[in-house]
Amino acid sequence: MSTSRPDPSRNHEFAKILTPEEYRITREGGTEPAFSGVYNDDKQPGNYHCKCCGEVLFRADEKFDSGSGWPSFFASAPGVQIKEIEDTSYGMRRVEIRCPHCDAHLGHVFPDGPAPTGQRYCVNSLSLKKSAAKTQDR
Repeated sequence: MSTSRPDPSRNHEFAKILTPEEYRITREGGTEPAFSGVYNDDKQPGNYHCKCCGEVLFRADEKFDSGSGWPSFFASAPGVQIKEIEDTSYGMRRVEIRCPHCDAHLGHVFPDGPAPTGQRYCVNSLSLKKSAAKTQDR
């Protein structure tokens, strides 16, 4: 697990393509309100991509209803290694998750998810965009 923070020098590129709220979440580490995200209740097949760079991060096959108010996944897409960073903000000890390609803030991962991994990747909808995959990558 890394403790490094993202390189802010690229943020001007993302400010041109993201809405102010998407920028706040993905580039400044913000969080959307619980139960407000478009993908929280989404149950359709497909792939979830990073809003900033388009990399596939998660698949609908690994999504589950955690009741937390944010889209939750028990694993990342095959072959994707989500970046994990120690987060001690707000007097808490958590693990922040970031896109391995562009370093976008996605949310946090917790060790209280379902089998087979026991992980709960708790992700902001505004950090994702979804494609309705014809066949999901395996």
